[in-house]
Amino acid sequence: MVALDPEFVRNQFPAFRQKELRDKVFCENAGGSYVCRYVIWRIHRYFNERRVQPYGAYPASQQAGAEMDEARLRLAAHMGVARDEVHFGPSTSANTYVLAQAFRQWLPAGAAIVVTDQDHEANSGVWRRLAEDGGIEIREWKVDPGTGHLDPGALAALLDRRVRLVCFPHASNILGEVNDVAAICRMLRSAGALSCVDGVGYAPHGLPDIRRLGADIYLFSTYKTYGPHQGVMVMRGELAHRLPNQGHWFNAADTVKRFNPAGPDHAQIAACAGIADYIDAIYDHHFLGGRDARGRADKVAELFRQQETAILTPLMEYLAGRPSLRVLGPKRADRRLPTVSVALSEPAAQVAERLARHGILVGGGDFYARRLLQAMGVDPARGVLRLSLLHYTQPAEVDRLITALDCEL
Repeated sequence: MVALDPEFVRNQFPAFRQKELRDKVFCENAGGSYVCRYVIWRIHRYFNERRVQPYGAYPASQQAGAEMDEARLRLAAHMGVARDEVHFGPSTSANTYVLAQAFRQWLPAGAAIVVTDQDHEANSGVWRRLAEDGGIEIREWKVDPGTGHLDPGALAALLDRRVRLVCFPHASNILGEVNDVAAICRMLRSAGALSCVDGVGYAPHGLPDIRRLGADIYLFSTYKTYGPHQGVMVMRGELAHRLPNQGHWFNAADTVKRFNPAGPDHAQIAACAGIADYIDAIYDHHFLGGRDARGRADKVAELFRQQETAILTPLMEYLAGRPSLRVLGPKRADRRLPTVSVALSEPAAQVAERLARHGILVGGGDFYARRLLQAMGVDPARGVLRLSLLHYTQPAEVDRLITALDCEL
């Protein structure tokens, strides 16, 4: 079995060589990953050589537009979708806000939307606000208060002919639990409802095959996926033209401009091609033989998950030996992502400060998932200590993390 080459991977991220970061253990990846060198190279080149209006008549302008097109085309190929199904925006929160306005205009009075209390607020709050106008009913798919699990059976009980959209996460940014998106989307299609999946917590661990998942809308953030601060929204092309245009009226016929009310950030979009560069570099270093872009992304995702399970296992075993600590989400490393939240008897931010003195960089707070914490009986003001690892985390760093936790918890 091929194993991820940690030295090669670390060499793709300049942050590991920076004075303020090189001797630290970075465990805040769920809030924003380090940026791979390909993204840095591309954004540097764009600002130096292409900082003009794109798609013009002269070479620098044409090159600028070509780089933006490359990012859209290559990310689409890695996710198994068409080029014009990839929409860029300033963030996932901004993308869902624009999306909610489109649905507000499109849905008939009396329609219902299902949201969860497991979500990051970006895929919950914007939909709940639609009920304020009185025309849309909001139903809540609630987690189990003990485990945080979303039971598909509970969702089935909420579905009827009035439900037109269901918004839920691929993976919770608190629990690390992965929901069975493909099965849920099949259920929704059978019920005549659309799906809007928040993949922010999942995509950094391997870009998904969105066709295989069957999601109508899939969202993630590139700044948590080794890239610049952008939000990506993948939407079925047919649906994009059923929803009302949210861009300038004269751009309504251009699919990729329909959900961007403002001008796009040209340089950051172009830099997103560096994410595809990184995935391809990992594939080429570890495998022989050609595959299409989606096949390459699948193999790289397998490497990432294999490595992440290996580094997460000792941490979960350590936490299992501390029964006084409440670990949220699945207890086994092979049944979750390496985003681990611990509920404490003191404000988590205070513990994060103490861990920083050991060179452990973690976060403490509610992480925009206050509804989930409340549902599970955790005071959002106290928050949780979130230990979020990624495939580039090394076993020795996990050992350092455990040693520091032993001192401070």
